[in-house]
Amino acid sequence: MIRLSTLLATVVLAGTAFAAQPHPAARAGAVAAIVAPSPQQPPAPTPVRKPFLRPELTLTSELVSFGDLLSGLPSEAAATPGFRAPALGETGTIQVSRIMEAARAAGIIRDAGDIESHGFAQVIVTRAARRLMASDLEAAVKTGLQERFGVDARALALAIDGGAPAIAIEPELTGDVTVLDLGYDARSRRVQARLIVPGSAALRLKPIRITGQMVDTIEVVVPRRSIARGETLSVTDVVVERRPRDGQASELIGDAKAAIDKVARRALNVGMPLRVGDVQREEIVGKGDLVTIVYAAPGLLISMRGKAGEAGAMGDVITVTNPQSKRVLQGTVSGPGRVSVQSSAIGRVASAP
Repeated sequence: MIRLSTLLATVVLAGTAFAAQPHPAARAGAVAAIVAPSPQQPPAPTPVRKPFLRPELTLTSELVSFGDLLSGLPSEAAATPGFRAPALGETGTIQVSRIMEAARAAGIIRDAGDIESHGFAQVIVTRAARRLMASDLEAAVKTGLQERFGVDARALALAIDGGAPAIAIEPELTGDVTVLDLGYDARSRRVQARLIVPGSAALRLKPIRITGQMVDTIEVVVPRRSIARGETLSVTDVVVERRPRDGQASELIGDAKAAIDKVARRALNVGMPLRVGDVQREEIVGKGDLVTIVYAAPGLLISMRGKAGEAGAMGDVITVTNPQSKRVLQGTVSGPGRVSVQSSAIGRVASAP
């Protein structure tokens, strides 16, 4: 009995101990539960960027589309016209409140919060254009005079009554102005013309009409840019133009060579004809400068120090003084700080201490 009871107790204890040990599968599940990552969080949604207003734009079409005004619209909405553009070459404004109203009416937005306006109150709209100059009109009239009347107008200029009109045409048109109709009085040189630019819808409905007179001209030199006082003019700084003879100042420079490499004696404005007194040669000897006085002759070279009595450029004749003897001589500026005297002054040079 004792043995049997002891055996039963041993079996019961063994079973209890076995039951206390976790099952291998259970242990694996527990480990997996510890090392398994938590469920991945869904990515944050990418914020949708609102269409935003352009504060300023330049366009070539007659209509302003919503794509011109708002960046970031779908293609169909961007192509929707919203406003009429200003006239060629003109600038106008569109109030942002009107843009919002029109965009809502077109179904592009639901409310003002759908657009980023950056606080702008208006959008500036410029219509691109090519502006015709007086020279364009003059060239067309001169060509017409040659072709229709046999008049060589190269030495003439067109003085338009009331000045050249302000004319703007489509920017993509690069052709020359041409004559539709031209009248000319050979005695008075009066002209009247009707002009167009081929392909221009603006001028097809309303051609350019001008009246004026062909006048004699002279060649003048004018600066291409503003020239400061003391600045040296280069070959790229000036251009020769023909200007009406009447009303021009006297002593105008007509040859570009007379202005190139010269120094401006005052500020020179773009397009204003140059006068002789506006420029001077670059001075390489200043008044009061110490210079070397030189006389050279076959077998003879005399040099001494002197003081320039006046400023001079290369080739100018100026006075120089020997500071010791106070003798005054005349010489030609032959280089920086150098004055050469003539042979007639040799006696005075040789006798100067």
